[in-house]
This record gives sequence, structure tokens and C-alpha cells, in this order.
Amino acid sequence: MGGRTVSRFLSGVAVVLLVLLQSTQSVYIQYQGFRVQLDSVKKLNDLEKQLAFSPHLQAQNVLPTPCYHQALPLDLQPICTSTEAATTFQALKTIANDDCELCVNVACTGCT
Repeated sequence: MGGRTVSRFLSGVAVVLLVLLQSTQSVYIQYQGFRVQLDSVKKLNDLEKQLAFSPHLQAQNVLPTPCYHQALPLDLQPICTSTEAATTFQALKTIANDDCELCVNVACTGCT
């Protein structure tokens, strides 16, 4: 009976470790000193679509539109302080669409 308990415990630990390992493996894009997750860049496209029809934000041309959205991922927020924010966002979107998940682009790291 003790062997079964140990076996179940080890199986449970293995499952937990696999889930943790899977959640920590992310693809990152490194560009102009910024390191952001690929998933964050994908969310960037969604945010831009949501804000595309907001005349209030279009009138505020100081920062790129995503910088005004509360749901902007934390790793993208420092880009808004850059003078090159608009071009950086555009470059990140281009890199993300350029087979980043397959690590074809040298700016992408962490993929298998």
C-alpha cells in the first residue's frame, strides 16, 4: 500500500512540474533593448483593432494608440516611454508575423 501512495505522489508531482514548465516557456522578441513576449505582441494587434474607431484617442497623437489602453500588457508598457514607440510597435508586429514561433527570426528566443 505504501508503494502505491508514493507512486501516486510522484505522478502528481510530475504533472504539476510539467504544467509549470509549460507555462514558463514563452517565446520572446528582443528588439531595440526591449524584451517582450510573443503573446503580448499578438494582444497588441487586438488592442489596436479595439481602439481604431475611437475619435478621442485619434486626436491625442502624442503616443501610439495602444499606449492609452489599460489592457496593454506589462512588458509592452515601457515601449510607450520611448521616442520611437510607434516604429518599435510596428517592428515587433512585423517580427511576430515573420515565423517567430518557429525561431526563423534571430530576434526571437525561447521557442523549441
